[in-house]
Amino acid sequence: MATAKNVLFIMLDQLRWDYLSCYGHPHLKTPNIDRLAEQGVRFNRAYVQAPICGASRMSVLTGRYVNSNGATWNKVPLPVGQPTMGDHLRKAGMSCWLVGKTHMEADVEGMERLGLKRGTVIGDRVAECGFDVFERDDGLRPEGPDGLYDEGGAKAYNDYLRSKGYDGDNPWHDYANSAIDAQGNVLSGWFLENSNKPANIAEPDSETPYMTRRGMDFMAQAQDPWCLHLSLIKPHWPYLAPEPYASMYGPQDFLPVVRTQEEYDTAHPVLKTLMTAPVGKAFSRDEARAAVLPGYMGLIKQIDDQMGVLFKWMEDTGRMTDTLIVLTSDHGDFLGDHWLGEKQFFYDSSVRVPLIVYDPSPEADATRGTVSDALVELIDLVPTFLDVAGGEPADHVLEGYSLLPILHGQTTEQPRDVVICEYDFAGTPIRARLGVDVTDARAFMAANKRWKLIHFEGGFRPMLFDLENDPDEMTDLGESPAHEAVIAEMYGHLHVWFRRCHQRITQSRTQLEEMGRGTRKGVTLGVYSEDEANPELVCKYVGRRAKPWQDIVSPAS
Repeated sequence: MATAKNVLFIMLDQLRWDYLSCYGHPHLKTPNIDRLAEQGVRFNRAYVQAPICGASRMSVLTGRYVNSNGATWNKVPLPVGQPTMGDHLRKAGMSCWLVGKTHMEADVEGMERLGLKRGTVIGDRVAECGFDVFERDDGLRPEGPDGLYDEGGAKAYNDYLRSKGYDGDNPWHDYANSAIDAQGNVLSGWFLENSNKPANIAEPDSETPYMTRRGMDFMAQAQDPWCLHLSLIKPHWPYLAPEPYASMYGPQDFLPVVRTQEEYDTAHPVLKTLMTAPVGKAFSRDEARAAVLPGYMGLIKQIDDQMGVLFKWMEDTGRMTDTLIVLTSDHGDFLGDHWLGEKQFFYDSSVRVPLIVYDPSPEADATRGTVSDALVELIDLVPTFLDVAGGEPADHVLEGYSLLPILHGQTTEQPRDVVICEYDFAGTPIRARLGVDVTDARAFMAANKRWKLIHFEGGFRPMLFDLENDPDEMTDLGESPAHEAVIAEMYGHLHVWFRRCHQRITQSRTQLEEMGRGTRKGVTLGVYSEDEANPELVCKYVGRRAKPWQDIVSPAS
């Protein structure tokens, strides 16, 4: 083993924390990811900072909470002045590269205002979330009557598919994310009923193997030290897996759905609006869940097999001895739990994610194969990578904490009382259905190991869950008189978080402390007489001589 000098940051998309065998899934076996956990530390209480792709990823890649970085939703641009992972790591001498997805929307208006243009190094980095891009693929190329959802989505991958003989204007859809019937009709993956059918593509040509190979292509030519963000786009919908993975799982392998009729009947108004939205209604149907789960589980099994290919390649090339490896997800997937689909709420099915960190350095030997119960947020990753790079701490910008002290056995907890997650639904149909103003379409979660509080703007009551006695989060205690003290305590934590000062990112703690010692540049306020002054500070003001002004200015004619 040697000290890590490189970082491989693997992010999966929409992978639930409990759909890996090392996290307890009884039927979905993931031996390669499990082996990584056996070599590193598995974090059991890791939380994202937003239950939606774009906002979650922007928090991860800036190391800052959503209301600090301003990218609150998918396609809400990351403001041009926000420092990113790449900015911090390059300052410490480590390059920072992307293979796969960021879901970042460039702040085009801000770039134009500052004269930053694509085609320049700084312009391209600002437009790509701070990365140098080896290959970006946000993984979605849907098209509707108003055009493409993402003009750049799957472009290089589509070119690859066409080179392999998959013809058409969008082979990403027609082959990689659709099935086919006996007559050659495309059975679109956008229809949930097709999710248990095999994708019409050879398995090596499907998205996960393709992007994993691209990650290996990068590492094969990279110059140390580097950080690679290998960001895969599955098991995110469309939920179709290629064979043999499409046929691996059936009803006997499914986790039971977590929901009750009472939960639905007594749901909080905001939650009920999500339950009765089209996605919630769809995943509340047993037939939809039965169709989706085989595809979802098959995609995860394929990911694990590809991680086996990747890790074997890294062992053969010596990269396992000099590379810190992180594997996590940007959020989970409800899959019908709590009468919900997708991920846009604060249940653990969505906001709690797998997080496995392998550090090859000898300092980490004592913690190999252990499970950490620390309260971890994914904004902790950038400080961790900066620590590996040997950079100076940037705690006036970064809001998380390095994980190396836990990995090296120096501590067992992070210095936080609660984890925070934010949900800004101002730009969604949910806001209109609730009848709230754009400024009130926000919700916040504060959770510790026992309690989870959810606060809503707009005059709605809070929600509260007892995670110790109700781990499935079935009983909302937000209106319980017996829990008023707990609610007040959790609001206290949330208020402390709200009062933090983290918009001030241009002055470090050290700089502020130096400023507080007073200026030595001539500003002398509150000194009554020369005798009371510090002679050193007023040296430019004493012992000086000057002429009367009358001797300088000529008398008026």
